[in-house]
Formats: sequence, C-alpha cells, structure tokens
Amino acid sequence: MSWSLVSECNRAMAAVVLATLIPIAAAGAGHESAGFGKKAYVKKTQGKKALSKKSSTKRASVKRAQRTHVTPGSTKIRNNTATRIRITTTTIREAQQRLSDLGYWIGAVSGKWNEASKFGLVAFQKVEGRPRTGRLSPSDLLALRNAQRPRPRDTNSAHIEVDLKRQVLFIIEADGVISKILPVSTASGQRFEIDGETDIAVTPVGRFQVYRKLDGWRESPLGLLYYPNYIVGGIAIHGNPSVPAVPASHGCIRIPMFAAKRFSDMTPIGTPVIVYKDSVPSTAGSSARH
Repeated sequence: MSWSLVSECNRAMAAVVLATLIPIAAAGAGHESAGFGKKAYVKKTQGKKALSKKSSTKRASVKRAQRTHVTPGSTKIRNNTATRIRITTTTIREAQQRLSDLGYWIGAVSGKWNEASKFGLVAFQKVEGRPRTGRLSPSDLLALRNAQRPRPRDTNSAHIEVDLKRQVLFIIEADGVISKILPVSTASGQRFEIDGETDIAVTPVGRFQVYRKLDGWRESPLGLLYYPNYIVGGIAIHGNPSVPAVPASHGCIRIPMFAAKRFSDMTPIGTPVIVYKDSVPSTAGSSARH
C-alpha cells in the first residue's frame, strides 16, 4: 500500500472520530450548562425565601412593637399608662387628693365627682394648658400624677393674684407659696350697654387692694354678686352661679359659688390683689364698671 493511500485512510478515520466526539462534547457541555442553571435557580430561590422570611420577621417585629409600644431596633419603651387607666371611685379619689395636694380648691376628698371637683379640675386644666372640660379623663389623671404646684408671680408677701391669660386666681400665703387655686371668668372684651351708654367689658391690670366688702348677695345694674370684694371702682371678686371656662363678665372677677364666702373671710380689707396678663403688673387705676 502506498503512503498516499495510508494518509488518506488516516484522514478519513480522523474525520469519523471527530464527527463522533463533537456531539458527545456538545451534549456534555449542555448537561453542565443545565447543571449550572439549576444551581443558580436553587440559589436564587433560596435567596428569595430568605428575604421573604426576613420581611415576615420584620413585619412581626413591627406588629409586636405596635402592641407593646417598642420602637423597632430600639429597647426604649414608651409609657402609655393613660390607655390602661379606668375612671372609678378609687381613681376619682386619687384625682381629688392630687388636686388638693397641688393647691386646687375642691372641698372634701370623697370619691364623688361634684361641682367643687369639677371647678378644681378646670383650674388645673387652665394652669397646665389642657382642654378645659371639667370632666376627669385618664390623661388628666396621668397629668395630675406628674404635675407640680404652680408658682406665683410675686413671693414677697400674702396676697391674691389673678392671671387673666390663664383665667385663674391664686391665694398666696406669707411664705410665698400658693395655698389655693380657683378658676375665674373675667371681662369678655365685648361691648355692652348700661344706663343708656355703651361700654367695653375690661378687667383692669395692676396692683390693687380690697377696699370694700359686702356679705351675701348684692344686686347691681349688671347682675347679682355674691360676697363681693371690691378692688377698684366697681370691679369686685365675687361669687357667681355662672363661671364658664372663658372670659364672660362685664369686668368683675367671678369665682365659683362654693368658695365665695370662705374667700371673703380669707381676704380682709387691705388684702393686696395683683391682676396681670402678659407683662409684669404695674400700679393702675380704673373706673371700670362691674
């Protein structure tokens, strides 16, 4: 056999071998490629499951935080005691005791919510800048637990202070401590007519003193006054059946009826009275009417 024939045979055999091996290699590569894709899919699926589990855990954490008031990622717990307080005879008695301890004039601590308790709470709500409802709420009780006795404008001697902005009256003892607090209703700032003339309801600010007192009822052209204590002109601190939470008088300083007589007994002629609003009060006179 010639060498050329042998070479030709070899080339033919090589071509057959190659033709056989190429599909096998391609098939193997396909299987490996498929295996790689399967691994990627499994890994991706596992990643999604992990993310889903993490999201579910986070949602559960947020829900627990909402129930227990815990900020996610923090150990700080917000106190929401007010939502768990119930108004009962026991909590009413507690509120009354706290009002009394802080100086608010409420009468007896009985566990029964009466007119004096309502006015005491209104005074507290005014001082603390809370809604003036006179109705004891869980948040009011919580505020009472954390409150402190107010401080007067002047601490030099025994006197009376009337805060027109907050609509409250303070009785200050000689040691400068507030002993009693009452809600008041002062001048409305509205126009009114008296003796054919139009006037504006104003409660004057300044330093005054009680210069005249009357026992019991006194009828004036503008209404009835109970145990009036006159401080300037016709302006008096007196009891009145109507003491709303807002300014409503013609100029006088109205206080609740239950405290009027005792207040008059506590404030003899000559008792200093300071009436102020936004600025430090100064001596002033007024011819304002009732």
